[in-house]
Amino acid sequence: MSTEIDPDATRPPRPRVSTGVLPSIAEVTALLDEAHGRYRHLDEGDVADYIPSLGEADPSLFGISVCGVNGGISSVGDALREFSIQSISKVFVFALVCQHSGHDAVSELVGVNSTGLPFNSVMAVELNGGNPMNPLVNAGALATTSLVPGDDAEEKWAFIQHGLSEFAGRPLELDQSTFESETATNQRNMAIARLLQSYGRMNFDPIVTTEVCTKQCSLLVSARDLAVMAATLACGGVNPVTGIRVVDARVARDTLSVMATAGLYELSGDWLFEVGVPAKSGVSGGIVAVSPGKGGLGTYSPRLDPAGNSVRGQRTARFLSIALGLDIFAS
Repeated sequence: MSTEIDPDATRPPRPRVSTGVLPSIAEVTALLDEAHGRYRHLDEGDVADYIPSLGEADPSLFGISVCGVNGGISSVGDALREFSIQSISKVFVFALVCQHSGHDAVSELVGVNSTGLPFNSVMAVELNGGNPMNPLVNAGALATTSLVPGDDAEEKWAFIQHGLSEFAGRPLELDQSTFESETATNQRNMAIARLLQSYGRMNFDPIVTTEVCTKQCSLLVSARDLAVMAATLACGGVNPVTGIRVVDARVARDTLSVMATAGLYELSGDWLFEVGVPAKSGVSGGIVAVSPGKGGLGTYSPRLDPAGNSVRGQRTARFLSIALGLDIFAS
């Protein structure tokens, strides 16, 4: 991980909880308050500006939310502030497509291995004989979105918007300005989609697929939404707030395994070593992390490190992984 880990975060304020459920909401909220206080004045990193609409984000915004598998939610700071979900959407679209098309079909077309290269790498596709490698890089996300059911862009979009809304437990809306801003700058993704088509790795028209994929990245969410979405995966595919089963337990398991290996792109190994939970970041400043059987974490802070990951979000996740016993490798 390119952001230096706060040495104080390696010393939890109280004994870790390595098994069982989360502590009480009051205890969780106190720890969220502590994390927010530790890192809210951290001014390392910059907001993303290669997408014009993201460059307008207020760098001081910082929200944290945790949702347990029992549906209890704790939030602090700007946890209700909405922002575009960006690449975090790839996780949940992958889950929805796995639910619809099945484990084998998706893994065969998309792949599940880390590329070890940046998220928008064309070289990764060429080096692997046209294999997108995994659904959490741009090439893999395009291949995954091409598998979304529907005869046209409208039907595919409706499937995605409905599915991600079920993960969040509320209707999610499109940020039209972000969609238009990204559409004006997504020539590289269109080129990647065409390249995948040449290798027989696209299941639908590449330009239409790119449009739908850009839309899914432009859905508005909050840190609280991300926590609920994460907790849905932690709960084996059942949204703990609404009680609705969104995906099967096997699909939730498959999704978490991909998050663990590729959720933070070429830095996924560093993240797993330091934080120890499946996670996914987005260039708008969101991070979603899952502790299976326990709960989900959502953070929002738009200051990013050079790899495109939220600086405050990483520090917060490391602190809470220890303080709440989220680390799946700790015993």
